[in-house]
Amino acid sequence: MSAVYMEWMHSALMDLRSIEKIIDDPFLTPVACFHAQQCVEKAFKAILEKNGRVVPKTHDVIRLFGLAENMCDLEIDIDLLQKVSELYIETRYPGDFGLLPDGKPSLEDAMLFFLFARDVYDAVRACLDAPL
Repeated sequence: MSAVYMEWMHSALMDLRSIEKIIDDPFLTPVACFHAQQCVEKAFKAILEKNGRVVPKTHDVIRLFGLAENMCDLEIDIDLLQKVSELYIETRYPGDFGLLPDGKPSLEDAMLFFLFARDVYDAVRACLDAPL
């Protein structure tokens, strides 16, 4: 078993902690939402890594969840996961960074995605018996 999965979990935790520092700033809601997407992505990659699977170079959390869901018993709101997936923009142009299809996320959006990412992180941590 590879210890690399813990590096994924550590990085996911850094994303969560970053969100905690900026969650109340309306100017930074796209950044908070982007970190939420990153946290979820890294948690799913940790599952794959711990189970000795190839970790694909993708940011598609729907695909990653599909690859990891049989390795951990996770209750995931698929509709919310789809919205989180939309937060990653491949081109990463500043005008599109962390935006929802309808534009800049609100504080409520940012909090919703933060709580979702935290729940995913906690569920994956419990599944993997990770000490973080």
